[in-house]
Amino acid sequence: MTYLINECFKSLQGEGIYAGAARVFLRFSACNLTCSADNDAGFDCDTEFTSGTKMSWDEVKHMVELSWSNSYSPQVVLTGGEPLLQVDEHFVKQAHDAGWDLYVETNGTQTSSQLPESVWVSVSPKTAEHTLSVARADELRYVRNHTQAIPKPRLKADYYFLSPAWSDDEQEMQLNLRHCIKLVRQNPKWRLSVQQHKLWRVQ
Repeated sequence: MTYLINECFKSLQGEGIYAGAARVFLRFSACNLTCSADNDAGFDCDTEFTSGTKMSWDEVKHMVELSWSNSYSPQVVLTGGEPLLQVDEHFVKQAHDAGWDLYVETNGTQTSSQLPESVWVSVSPKTAEHTLSVARADELRYVRNHTQAIPKPRLKADYYFLSPAWSDDEQEMQLNLRHCIKLVRQNPKWRLSVQQHKLWRVQ
């Protein structure tokens, strides 16, 4: 069995409840969605995930542990693209047998029934709520631009986050940020989460 991997790197988590924590990010190639400001996503995707290399589990394991390179249990974020197009029970079992702590970042349109409770599931919906197939979420992270209202999630989670859509246009970025701050003030079960890794200028 092989997996199509786009990249693997060690950095700091920039979003959500674990922001600031060291992680290895294992980016899977391919996604079932095309995020655009012109569709339900409301923003353009800024991640390159179309290229990739086919790798066996042993090759993936070696790459992740080389990136992690310390004595603590590897803290591994499975991201993409859409990782649940490829992550299966075999992958999760092998990762747990290797001592990894797993975190999955998903758009929520694929089932997560193969993920045990020990895997942290972060869902960032990009489509209408009725299209979500994910079984559960530990945290929900919605990206919002200044034209979008507060989400009405179908899923329940322990943590709810709003993130301003990133823009290279400073004026647009400030509009999005101020809008999210306003929504959080009006809806206190939500928290603000910005893409801090971009402010820190780390990958």
